[in-house]
Amino acid sequence: MHSPFSQRHLPLNPKIPTEFAMAFTSTPRGTRLARLFVAHCLDSWGHPYDGGVNETLTLLTAELCANAVRHGRVPGRDFHVRLTGEADGGRLRLEVSDTRAERRPAVTDPTVPDAESESGRGLLLVSALADDWGVTDRLPGPGKTVWAVVDVG
Repeated sequence: MHSPFSQRHLPLNPKIPTEFAMAFTSTPRGTRLARLFVAHCLDSWGHPYDGGVNETLTLLTAELCANAVRHGRVPGRDFHVRLTGEADGGRLRLEVSDTRAERRPAVTDPTVPDAESESGRGLLLVSALADDWGVTDRLPGPGKTVWAVVDVG
């Protein structure tokens, strides 16, 4: 009997675009589940758990989801995670959407907060890890989508 995961560490097939999308509850537990699902998805796409691509995108997922829960939470509304691979396999795009449109992060080079500050390091981390990132309107519906792109090729 062949396991469907026996060949999971093969490189991405450049002819097949890949996508993962799911909604999570706007809670710390939802953030943890999103991080775990993205790591598992990347592993199944050929980026092993201990590889640089998986570790980078897992960290980005954790940070963007934590921001969505902390700063973008609207009671009763979930946040959404979407991970896509380009058809040529050269880049992976992570999108985290929430329903709070009025609290958009500034897409500038974040400044390093002082040592006493308890927050302000998240987007600094995103800026350092991602090859590109930004904020767009959430379509369809109210809110915003914060996205990050990582080159894998």
